[in-house]
Amino acid sequence: MDKKTEILITKFLTNEANIDELRQLELWISNPKNEILFFEYIKTNAFANMIVSKYDIKKAKKDILRRIGKEKRKTNSVLKYVAAAVFIGILVSVYFFRDNVFNSPVENIPVIVNSIEAGTDKATLTLSDGSVVALEKGESFKTKNADSNGEQIVYSTAKKSKSSKIAYNYLTIPRGGQFFVKLSDGTQVWLNSESQLKYPENFIDGELRQVELIYGEAYFDVSPSAKHKGSKFKILTDVQEIEVYGTEFNVKAYQDENSIYTTLVEGKVSVKNNSKTEFLKPNQQSIIDASSNTIDIKEVDVNNEISWVRGEFIFYKKPLKEIMKVLSRWYDVTVIFQNKSFESTEFNGELSREQKIEDILDLIKQTKIINAYEINNNTIILK
Repeated sequence: MDKKTEILITKFLTNEANIDELRQLELWISNPKNEILFFEYIKTNAFANMIVSKYDIKKAKKDILRRIGKEKRKTNSVLKYVAAAVFIGILVSVYFFRDNVFNSPVENIPVIVNSIEAGTDKATLTLSDGSVVALEKGESFKTKNADSNGEQIVYSTAKKSKSSKIAYNYLTIPRGGQFFVKLSDGTQVWLNSESQLKYPENFIDGELRQVELIYGEAYFDVSPSAKHKGSKFKILTDVQEIEVYGTEFNVKAYQDENSIYTTLVEGKVSVKNNSKTEFLKPNQQSIIDASSNTIDIKEVDVNNEISWVRGEFIFYKKPLKEIMKVLSRWYDVTVIFQNKSFESTEFNGELSREQKIEDILDLIKQTKIINAYEINNNTIILK
C-alpha cells in the first residue's frame, strides 16, 4: 500500500476526506485485492482512542452516504467497509495511529501464549433412560422422537394421549457453547452457554405444558395455547414460575448470579415467586432477588438484552466485572483482575460473538480501561 492510499484512509477515518478523496478511496477498494488490505490496515494500525458511547450504526451509514452524495444507492462498497471498521469495535471516533502508539511501555504490551476461539454449537443430551449423547457440529443423532444435526435438535410434533406417561430429556450447554431446540409443540428455545433445560419428549394434549430452566439463560418463542387445546405453558426456575400467553421472552438465571431476569419482547407473561405475581409488558424486565425474594420491574432496551441470540454482545454502561463474566462463559475462560479497581469501570461496545477474545481485549485496552492483559491457556489476567 502506497503512502497516498494511507493518507486517503486516514482522512476517511477522521472524517476529513472530501468528495473527490472519498471517490478515489471507493475506486481503490473496488479492487478485490485492496479489500483485504483495507480491512487489515484498519485492524492493525487504526487503534481506537475513543470516547465510548452508544453508537448509532444506521445514523453513521446514512451520514457516509450523504457525504459521498449517493443516498439513493442502497448498497455500496464504501459502506461495506465502514461496517467493517465499526465491527472492530463500534468506534465513536477513530484516529489514525500515531508514533506514541508504538512507543508504549514494554509492560503494557499484551502477552498472548495461545489464542482462544469463540464458542460454538454444542450440547449434551440426557435421554429419559439415562443415556447421554454429545451433540456437536458435524455429528448427527436421531431417536424416534428427535432429530439433531449437531447444531440443533428438533422434536416431532406427534402428541401423546392422556394415558401416556411423560418422559423428560435434559439439554445441557457447557461453557463455550450454545444450542437451539424445537420442542414437540413447536416452541423454540435458544440456550446460551452454561445452561440446562428440562423438558418433555412430548406434551400431552389439553394438559399443562411445563419446562424447567434449571440454570443459565434461554430465549423462548412459545407456541400459543390456542394451537394446543388451550394448554398453558409454564417455565420454572429455582425461585420463580413464569406463565406464558403465546410470546417471546428471555430468562437469565445463572447460578453465580444473585438475581433472575425475565425480559419480555412481545406478548404477555406473568412472573410469580412465593409472595407475589407480576405481569410484564413488552420492553419490561422483572428482577427477582434470590436472597430477599423481591420482584422489581423496570423498562429496558430489549435489543441489548437479547443481543446474544443474534450473535452479538451489546454492553451499555456495564461494569467490566459483569462484562468479563459474560465473556468467560462464551469463551470458556477464567478472568483474573490484577487490579481490582478495574472491576467497576464501565464500558460501552457492540461486538460480535464470533470475534477472538484478544480482539475484544485489544479494544478495551485502547479505551485505557485496562493497561495490558495476558492470555495463558484458559486464563486471562487483566493488568
